[in-house]
Amino acid sequence: MKAIKFFALAVIFSGVSVMATAQSSATATSSATIVTPILITKAQDMNFGNVAVNSTTAGTVVLTPAGTRTQTGGVTLPATTGTVTAAQFNVTGANGYTFAITLPTTDLTITNPTSQTMTVNNFTSTPSATGTLSGSGAATINVGATLNVAAGQAAGLYQNATGFEVIVNYN
Repeated sequence: MKAIKFFALAVIFSGVSVMATAQSSATATSSATIVTPILITKAQDMNFGNVAVNSTTAGTVVLTPAGTRTQTGGVTLPATTGTVTAAQFNVTGANGYTFAITLPTTDLTITNPTSQTMTVNNFTSTPSATGTLSGSGAATINVGATLNVAAGQAAGLYQNATGFEVIVNYN
């Protein structure tokens, strides 16, 4: 009987011993780093400059992100160019981070005082698609587009009061 009690106690103690060594724990800390928010601001508006039209043939003016322009169809670019500028945006944020650029994908309508319209589309940028913030956390995006001019387009200044949106997001 003593042997059975001793054996039973040995089993119980060995079980407790196994249970005591079968459990282990560790702890970890958590942290987060908030980076400088990405910010975009307009530095310069887009301007296609002076454009002459043919009375019977439509055409386009393609303004590159570098600020140069070419014409197609019934459009000519007079020697007196007027103000020709690609749109320009300044981007600031965390040093060295990359960012995605989203340009308009729908036509922008510009209107003169007598409600005549033209469309602007096919937006392009430099850099295109993605950019990288410098070591000081800055970058510049230049944006060009295509101006669609109708045959016999009415003379006057055409504008869009609401502008167009360029979006940047960290990658």
